[in-house]
Amino acid sequence: MSPPKAAGEVSIAKMKRRLLLDTHVFIWWLADSERIGPKARALIADPENEIFVSGISGLEISMKWSKGQLEIFDGADELEPLVELCGFEHLPVTFSHGEQSGALPHHHRDPFDRILIAQAQAEGMILLTDDGQINQYVVRTLSVSA
Repeated sequence: MSPPKAAGEVSIAKMKRRLLLDTHVFIWWLADSERIGPKARALIADPENEIFVSGISGLEISMKWSKGQLEIFDGADELEPLVELCGFEHLPVTFSHGEQSGALPHHHRDPFDRILIAQAQAEGMILLTDDGQINQYVVRTLSVSA
């Protein structure tokens, strides 16, 4: 019997998925981190699935890098090609995403996560994350530790 899922978390039965990686998940993928569980890793690696990295993650990563909080990159200008090298797709932040993010309840103050939530909602994607606070929103999620 499977453990109960958090509110908003979806089943991982076999079907084509559109997954949006939370910023930390993208970083962990690049670092080949064991924090990504085997089921989540298989979903990301499955060529049938569409995997997206948001432009807001580019901003978040480059800001952390410029503050010396990330050392896995030689420079922030390497990010865009890394998305493509991984076989992932870019998801630009639109004005509509910004408006939707601003209209979200204030359960979570992180502006980067609020944009990711709005993008997942607007684009019909599953947000792959390890951030339990995101489950307070009406958004489809999947735990990265799965």
